Amino acid sequence: MPDYKINFLWDTEASVWVATSDDIPGLVLESGSFDALMERVRFAIPELLELNGLRSNPLVSFSSSRQERIAS
Repeated sequence: MPDYKINFLWDTEASVWVATSDDIPGLVLESGSFDALMERVRFAIPELLELNGLRSNPLVSFSSSRQERIAS
């Protein structure tokens, strides 16, 4: 069972991926590249956990969602 869940959502209007978490206060990051955002999140998590007095070395679950309207 993961300690923390991170959500990645595609913001169509801004054309960026956004990472948030209900479990890690302050985690709100964005990037035009999914891979770049994943890397930023991996670096931010330990710092945010320490700042929030949460458990370090967590098991983290990542989920992503992207929806697009396809023109016919």
